[in-house]
Amino acid sequence: MSFVEYGDTIKDGDTAIVFLGHESMFPVKVQHGTVTQTKYGVIRHSTDLIGKKYGSKVTCSKGGWVFILHPTPELWTMNLPHRTQILYSTDISIITMMLELKPGSIVCESGTGSGSLSHALIRTVAPTGHLYTVEFHQQRAQKAREEFREHGVEHLVTVTNQDVCKNGFGVSNIADAVFLDIPSPWEAIGHAKSALKAEGGRICSFSPCIEQVQRTCLAMEEYGFTEINTLEILLRVYNVRTVSLQIPDLGKAAEDNSSTGFDSSNPSHQGSPCANLQQGTVQFKSGVPLREVVGHTGYLTFATKS
Repeated sequence: MSFVEYGDTIKDGDTAIVFLGHESMFPVKVQHGTVTQTKYGVIRHSTDLIGKKYGSKVTCSKGGWVFILHPTPELWTMNLPHRTQILYSTDISIITMMLELKPGSIVCESGTGSGSLSHALIRTVAPTGHLYTVEFHQQRAQKAREEFREHGVEHLVTVTNQDVCKNGFGVSNIADAVFLDIPSPWEAIGHAKSALKAEGGRICSFSPCIEQVQRTCLAMEEYGFTEINTLEILLRVYNVRTVSLQIPDLGKAAEDNSSTGFDSSNPSHQGSPCANLQQGTVQFKSGVPLREVVGHTGYLTFATKS
């Protein structure tokens, strides 16, 4: 099992995603002799998982069933254990595009945090690229190394435990892109410039507060970065709903069914919008935004090394 390569069969030691529904899923490490409890009953790894194909429908002990999915960076973002606040797919997608990442790219990242963005970056630069990620917190750095090893991507990433603002990324003049998610990114701009390739490298800084963005932009200008641009990405999800609206009164008497060619006695017309004309309403399908919308996450500041 690897987060950058698909495998058909579930093996002992794999990380898999137990899918109970769109709003209910969780990761599990497959181990011989282990059981996992769900609201539908017990899943026995030895008999229910190992040897089965990813995507299989597994029946639990209470008669309910779940799907076992192959892990991807997108699914991991939704299910990972939170050691820090993380980036979600909305911001990750624009980051990978604006940094112009592709297979073979060299990327520097700080800080590693819970590894949400790290897994997406690794998948993007694989199989010949590399991620150099720096984490200030020693325990988080060690946990990230363990996860990358378990997920089969340790050959594509180097985890360093140090302060990027003081010691940099540990590499010079090789990175195609640098990503900063730290409290004071303006203190690391000089090290980011040193890590980037001689010309044309891209940098991105994620900050939740506009004051951080202002200081970071000033530092970017001071170090000669160009094309400085700040974005905020807001996600608005729509659901399909059946909506009932009253037919407007335009001041003209309603014509009878015979003049419109509508036959209410015809069974084929019973489910049509016209069937509701006598009640003065009409039903139709429409996209309706959710009542609760995810708000501000952070500002993304991009720039280019000239």
